[in-house]
Amino acid sequence: MSVTSHSEAAFAAVDLGATSGRVITGLAGPGRLELTEAHRFANTPVRLPDGLRWDVPALYQGMLEGLRSAARGGPIASIGIDTWAVDYGLLDADGALLGLPFHYRDSRNGRAAEQVLAVCGAQELYAVSGLQHLPFNTVFQLAAHRAGAQWGAARTLLLIPDLLTYWLTGVVGAEITNASTTGLFDASAGDWSDALIGRLGLERSLFPPLREPGDPAGTLLPHVGEFTGLATGTPMTAVASHDTASAVAAVPATGPGFAYVSCGTWSLAGLELPAPVLTRESRAANFTNERGVDNTVRYLRNIMGMWLLEECRRTWERRGEDPGLAALLAEAARARPFAAVIDPDDRAFLAPGDMPSRIDAHLVKTGQVAPDGPGGYVRCVLESLALAHRRTLREAAVLAGRELTRIHLVGGGSRNELLCQWTADATGLPVTAGPAEATALGNILVQARARGLVGDLMDMRQLVARTQELRHYTPQGDQRAWDRAAARLDQA
Repeated sequence: MSVTSHSEAAFAAVDLGATSGRVITGLAGPGRLELTEAHRFANTPVRLPDGLRWDVPALYQGMLEGLRSAARGGPIASIGIDTWAVDYGLLDADGALLGLPFHYRDSRNGRAAEQVLAVCGAQELYAVSGLQHLPFNTVFQLAAHRAGAQWGAARTLLLIPDLLTYWLTGVVGAEITNASTTGLFDASAGDWSDALIGRLGLERSLFPPLREPGDPAGTLLPHVGEFTGLATGTPMTAVASHDTASAVAAVPATGPGFAYVSCGTWSLAGLELPAPVLTRESRAANFTNERGVDNTVRYLRNIMGMWLLEECRRTWERRGEDPGLAALLAEAARARPFAAVIDPDDRAFLAPGDMPSRIDAHLVKTGQVAPDGPGGYVRCVLESLALAHRRTLREAAVLAGRELTRIHLVGGGSRNELLCQWTADATGLPVTAGPAEATALGNILVQARARGLVGDLMDMRQLVARTQELRHYTPQGDQRAWDRAAARLDQA
């Protein structure tokens, strides 16, 4: 993909998810926004004797191969990286990585959370960071890491997208949307919290200067340019490096009153606000306040998303029982409605493993009967996710004092027509589904804006609405049936 005019340019988006990574090239300019996948590669964690780790060198190599493929299409104006949040690497005084980064699903985190809360109570943590309590937040992971021998050599902490940017450019920094997920960021001040860092006995020098989406993040090192074929001096641009922040930037909302669900391995359901909500009620409801583009706040709650279905399918594949996604969804559509419902956020569902058996155990505990066949499990998962979307968005609207008129469901889950329709049915609100590639689009748009090719956040969203394929779902069926299913969950 090549630059075609002075009002358009080609950009490379490195988009790393929990199961795979991609390099996407995007042509962006006024009235034009087109994506092409240059390269896709697996993201396969490794379980070592000391825990579950990310194979970051393999991700880096996959990224380089992707950039080389992108370069074959013509000049690239800049590169941006987005990934999942909270995980990090530690560098020593020479800038070398101290071991493979831990995976947020590693079992060490639960014990460490108790240690942190003994020093800084949950109320104090929330008053500063505004973060939903999740056992894998960076602040808890660091408490676990400090017990190891590597800690004494650590001089710099880099979240995963910042680590990869450093390897490409040699420049150290911390992009703000991802920094805001650590639990060590002051949600009101918009900076690292020196108070929390000090209270927890961490060295302030570990935490690099912050970068905003659109800021320059260095240029490619000579050996990177040589390997990839990209031009000397090709710039890196800090995008909204938390993948959800990039996805929300590409929500095709053209008016007020919208909610969003960024649905992939996780469902991130919430609102875009001008300021954090740090009330006692918000903390009790376990909502998070994370940074978005242009100092917006992503007020949301993490919901265990398509991970539940993905893990079910992995179990069935190992048994030779998976008929394929299309067949499973067709079977789910025929299955009995509300035969079983689960709370997707039960911690029993967090770790990898036999998900159908864990669903069975949850149903036994809540006095329900196991679904009938794989299609029944799929229906259970999708109806339960729709109910979780309903509960989360209704609570967010009350806590933030907002009235909702529409839900935008973006990400890979937007391709699942059952989930989209059932989210509309459960909430009683219209759902606009798509774009599925919202994260890559948000990444590209921030780069294009840094080059002056698109306008403000509203202009970016209007461009997405004009150029991307969207589907619309209106509520159908008996709302009372969803009310009864929600009541069952509340009583469980």
